[in-house]
Amino acid sequence: MSRPNTGSEPDPWRAPIIVAQIPEAGLHRELEASAGERQAMAGLAGLREILSAHASFDVVPKSGGRVQVTGLVRARVGQTCVVTLDPIESEVDEEVDLTFAPEAEARRLADLIEEGQDDEEPPEVIDPPEAIVNGIIDLGRLATDALFLAIDPYPRKPGVVFEAEVTAPDPEDHPFAVLKALQDGKKKGE
Repeated sequence: MSRPNTGSEPDPWRAPIIVAQIPEAGLHRELEASAGERQAMAGLAGLREILSAHASFDVVPKSGGRVQVTGLVRARVGQTCVVTLDPIESEVDEEVDLTFAPEAEARRLADLIEEGQDDEEPPEVIDPPEAIVNGIIDLGRLATDALFLAIDPYPRKPGVVFEAEVTAPDPEDHPFAVLKALQDGKKKGE
């Protein structure tokens, strides 16, 4: 599910980390979205509700100003079954493993990867690093994005299966039936 945030709306779940203040040994952050943050996220994602949202991240500096962020985003979301239209709740467990780099380097690497994609069949798609914007990595936004991407866009109640009504087509009901009838009429008149 793509995130509908157009940039004009503020991120509802914010947890900025200043890259320059990350210790050499790294740091660990536990995040829990408040009721207001969850309500705002549900509105952005088009969900009935987000009952809980928790993120656990390890942030480790790497060489060249890069930062590795790994962790897990867990949430319980309220959705509507696409078959029965009944309210349902779904669990989300999404692992996160991203590398961040200074903006200029992230752009340069993205361009290099894009140039390499011009080959006929690239062996493996490589994701460029995310950009560190203004020296900050927002773990709340990262958690929100991971949550939105992990949500099932077509949720179903357990055991519910969509069964399309199948009717056998009438052999006389096709686009050329009228032409066939005219042709049969001509043959009888001959």
